[in-house]
This record gives sequence, structure tokens and C-alpha cells, in this order.
Amino acid sequence: MKIGELARRTGVSPRLLRYYEEQGLLTSERAGRGHRRYAEDAPDVVEHIRALLAAGLSTSAIRELLPCVEAPGPALEHCAAPMLRDHLEGIDGKISTLQNSRAALSDLLAATEPRSGQPG
Repeated sequence: MKIGELARRTGVSPRLLRYYEEQGLLTSERAGRGHRRYAEDAPDVVEHIRALLAAGLSTSAIRELLPCVEAPGPALEHCAAPMLRDHLEGIDGKISTLQNSRAALSDLLAATEPRSGQPG
């Protein structure tokens, strides 16, 4: 299928599809006059890419995970588990850091508020 048809079927712009290709996430063959032609499973691949991006994964991580994708559908094979686990642990660490920062900021804010019975 041509890039325009893939864009229509997936709701992803041709520019973004070309970017996915540049990043090694999507493949095409060149037909006459250099036009891109995508395989019939390309919409499934794009769906997987979008789902992995929505999960916060980088394009380099997605490139490593794509061989673990079971098409069609969002299922991943077991080989994806270590990377997904590492990514989840990283997010948990960031959440913990943000919670600590929030608590510290809240304490600082509370310290700036006038105490009852004292002039502000």
C-alpha cells in the first residue's frame, strides 16, 4: 500500500510515517519512481508503534521491542518483559522523586504562610 493509504488507515500523517521509517520502526520498499510501498501488515505495525509511544517508550526502545510484537493486536511476547519492567521501574522512581519534591515544596509553602495570631 502507498503512504497515503497507510496514513488514512492509521490516522498517522505521512510525515510521521516517514519519521518512523527513518527511526527503523517501519519498513517500505521503493516502487517505480521511488514511491514507498508498505506491506499489508503495516497498519498493525503502526498501531504497535503508537501504543508503545503512548506508554512513554523512546523510538530506540521501540526498535528493540518490535521483534517481540505479536501481530495483530497489542500483545507482546515474553522477550519484551525485561525492557518493559525496567521502564516501569524508571517511571516508579520518577514518581517517587516527584512525590518527595512535592512534599518538600508543600513544607516550604507552609513555612511562608503567616501563623495564626501573628501579624503577616
